[in-house]
Amino acid sequence: MFDVFADALDALALPPGAGIALAYSGGIDSSVLLDLAAAAARGRGLQFHAFHIHHGLSPNADAWLAHCEQTCAARGIAFAARRIALAPSGNGVEEAARLQRYAALGDLCREHGVGWLLTAHHQDDQAETVLLQLLRGSGVAGLSGMDAANEAPSLLGGAGLIMARPLLHVARAEIESYARTHAIAHIDDESNSDARYARNAVRLQVMPLLAQLFPGFQQRFARSAGHAQSAQRLLVELGKQDLRQCLQGECLDIGEIRKLDADRIDNLLRYWFGERGLRMPSSAWLAELRTQLLEAKADAQLCVTHPDCHIRRHRDRVFLTPRYSLGPRGEPRRAVGETPDEKPVQAFAWAGEASIAFADFGGVLHFDPAGADETGIGAAWLREQSLFIRLRSGGERLKLAPNRPTKSVKYHYQAMDIPSWERPVLPIVGVAPDKLLFAAGIGMDCAHQQAAGERVRLRWRFD
Repeated sequence: MFDVFADALDALALPPGAGIALAYSGGIDSSVLLDLAAAAARGRGLQFHAFHIHHGLSPNADAWLAHCEQTCAARGIAFAARRIALAPSGNGVEEAARLQRYAALGDLCREHGVGWLLTAHHQDDQAETVLLQLLRGSGVAGLSGMDAANEAPSLLGGAGLIMARPLLHVARAEIESYARTHAIAHIDDESNSDARYARNAVRLQVMPLLAQLFPGFQQRFARSAGHAQSAQRLLVELGKQDLRQCLQGECLDIGEIRKLDADRIDNLLRYWFGERGLRMPSSAWLAELRTQLLEAKADAQLCVTHPDCHIRRHRDRVFLTPRYSLGPRGEPRRAVGETPDEKPVQAFAWAGEASIAFADFGGVLHFDPAGADETGIGAAWLREQSLFIRLRSGGERLKLAPNRPTKSVKYHYQAMDIPSWERPVLPIVGVAPDKLLFAAGIGMDCAHQQAAGERVRLRWRFD
């Protein structure tokens, strides 16, 4: 089995001196991998660490931590542990523990300069995963099971960290045999016998029956997962091509979307959501979204709610926008759950900073130096003013250039094709008590602009 592990490790093409870490629970799987990885790391000049996560769910958790620490100390392996308090989750204890465990492992990797995290998933784990995904009605991505190596930024809390599973093609029976032959000490987690958890129920009750009726089914499940991974790679490539064709800035062009059939539209939307880090919706939800996007009237203010955002259609374009809640005066907030804004008008002064952050308005006001061929607000004059920032209340007017008429902010929004849902959260900046200097999304009033001397141009950007 060492050869299988060594080949898997070599496939990662780790540079000499690279840091790798093992997610070390102390169970039989991770204990065997600890033995294999420590030897392989020494032979390849790699920096090897073992990381243990203490959930506190079992009365034996302290003893498991002590066992892991002592084992690593005896073998000269760098060891670190992290205690976590399990936070409640609507997805159950098992899923909450998994998510917090991986987040903690990601933190430990970053703290110790580790770029590769090894886990002890094996062939039987892969078979269980495929079966569970099939029972949940998952699509091709779910039926792909686990990759031998991949980035998992949503699990590990950031990009750039590779999670590798070098035992993925090794059967559980081989691991158990190795542990007996080499007298590998390990702990037994009593929760693994609790059939209330879905994976345990499959492992304890379903897998033995499958093994009896269909010997070697694990290898066939793993082969099917490989076929699904190949199909998923093709779907990703197709989604990437379709996104390039349909993308118009930050939004999608409905005219280009209409050129695709229903399956490709759904695949495109899944790929787009994945690129934006959004949770993947169900097939039924996606079909309803597709229908609304394509069949809504041209002037409809379409808004479909996703758990992480709003999907909106405006003038044959599709946008992903933040989910807004309302403040005490009905003003939109940047995201659901923010503290209500008690100061709709915020006074401030400019002392020459390049930018000023306004948390209550969800963004940053930049003061960019005006170029030689640009007009801008006189910097000396601006430093002397009592300034304010607030949301639009209605009736505000702006003159963008000396040769252009003064128009309402609302008119400028319409002329510049700013979507209706953006307008209520775009702030305006002025001189107290109520002289308008700048409207986010539109530009600056020309009244205090000049062509010579030190000048700045105002620019707003949301966080």
